Amino acid sequence: VPDRRYGLYVWPCAAVLAQFVWSRRGALPGRRVLELGAGVSLPGIVAAKCGAEVLLSDSEELPQCLENCRRSCLMNALPHLPVLGITWGRMSPQLLSLPPVDVILGSDVFFDPKDFEDTLTTVYFLLEKNPQAQFWTTYQVRSADWSIEALLYKWKLKNTPIPLHSFGADKEHLAGSSLPGRHTIEMMIISLA
Repeated sequence: VPDRRYGLYVWPCAAVLAQFVWSRRGALPGRRVLELGAGVSLPGIVAAKCGAEVLLSDSEELPQCLENCRRSCLMNALPHLPVLGITWGRMSPQLLSLPPVDVILGSDVFFDPKDFEDTLTTVYFLLEKNPQAQFWTTYQVRSADWSIEALLYKWKLKNTPIPLHSFGADKEHLAGSSLPGRHTIEMMIISLA
């Protein structure tokens, strides 16, 4: 059962998305990146270390997750990285006032089916506001019954699967970590159709 503490750990999808970010490091300097549901912020931290202008966000209803984002920034010598409270599916002042973004990151944001549409509502809003942007996301296949395909169609979003082997993430160990293990993790880029 998902609970509030889930944003306080590094999950396997974060390591895989961080590997994808690292594989694109040459294209990141000066790009504006927003991480949704950042938790401990591994992909966003990697993007910042690669020269991107990064904003981290997690639910405004989870102050401990926001604080965890800030701690991760401090531990990685990035004390000035902005951390925003953005709750999926909610049009908040923080969401409405976001500066333009080029890349949206989300690792394991498709964790609980009850959040799928709220997540895609927020992603759609951001892509409409930034038509050239892409949503880079990783998710763990937890059930064959859970799918976002109908929601992608509903929101007129295009899904491009990215094979893990294409960026060296098809191994059990990434960057010396066994975190990815034998989990069934998928990577995709979502953009406007």
